[in-house]
Amino acid sequence: MVAAILTICGATVLTSCSKEEDKKAIVQPITKEYFTLWNQCEALTVLQDYVKDVTNPNSPNYIREEDRIATFDMDGTFVGELYPSYFEYNLLEYRALDDASYKAPKDVMETAQDIRDFVRNGKKLPDHFDMKHAYAAAKAYSGMTLAEFDAYVKAYAAKPANGFSGMTYGQSFYKPMLEVFDYLKDNGFTYYVVSGSDRFICRALVESIGIEPNRVIGMDVKLVSSKQGTEEGVDYTIGKEEDLVRTDELIIKNLKTNKVLQISQEIGKVPVLSFGNSSGDCAMHNYCMGNKTYKTAAFMLVADDDARDHADLAEGARREAKWREAGYHVISMKNDFKTIYGDGVVKTDFTFQ
Repeated sequence: MVAAILTICGATVLTSCSKEEDKKAIVQPITKEYFTLWNQCEALTVLQDYVKDVTNPNSPNYIREEDRIATFDMDGTFVGELYPSYFEYNLLEYRALDDASYKAPKDVMETAQDIRDFVRNGKKLPDHFDMKHAYAAAKAYSGMTLAEFDAYVKAYAAKPANGFSGMTYGQSFYKPMLEVFDYLKDNGFTYYVVSGSDRFICRALVESIGIEPNRVIGMDVKLVSSKQGTEEGVDYTIGKEEDLVRTDELIIKNLKTNKVLQISQEIGKVPVLSFGNSSGDCAMHNYCMGNKTYKTAAFMLVADDDARDHADLAEGARREAKWREAGYHVISMKNDFKTIYGDGVVKTDFTFQ
């Protein structure tokens, strides 16, 4: 027997245990397994090597935890983008053309019809359609309180995702990318969603995966108090019982360099990691890679899997070459993901009523 003497509050206690019991008393550390939904690939190796380097206090590239900022685009980066178009485009089409409770103004109807003609007939969207949509969307939801809009978005997100079986719009997360969030969080990174979509749409969608609303940046419209009338906020004091209401006044469409401006204004630090999937994210990536204090990395996801998702393979190949030339690391959905949306989700043809 092995004896041990413990002193507790001034009293001496004699205890004993066997060597076998000593062995059992040793607690083995639990090693968390990351990236179970990924194939071993270049992009994943780059990400893991980067994180190990910048979180090592003995590395010359060490980054303080408070400066470990990562930014993520949403649509097409960790949320499905083609069912058959962006979630916010689908939502506006439904709002203007299918929601019997809403009578859309002419310009909103026209914009929604542009979307319908695009997804159903392949008609090209008008030039600068992102801005046309932004103005129409601001008008389409004007007058809704934030709670009403949140409920409206979530109700639509509960519908089956067009082009898939076994999944709703609100479940259409790329499961391997959610593992990236988990990995970064456990290594002291703070990540933000920086999307071209409406900020409050993004908040409603990412709530289910635990992303706090204060870490979501997106398109913005002006808000007013429910009883504010035409007075400016500097002249009006909100009452305790009042709600915040959306207006039809667009503040910003959060694309390209606007993403950079919003990151600077809202986060106040230059990111060290950046994730996106399109040319609308290049400015955000370049801003990150221009960080003059810390080592950085930027990743572009390419939708090159037409078996498990809806993808334009020719466009995917063009994008991959362009992204690599720009110094971005490429994530291939086809080659790098073991699954995209998880078990039980199957790609189908689009259907229209």
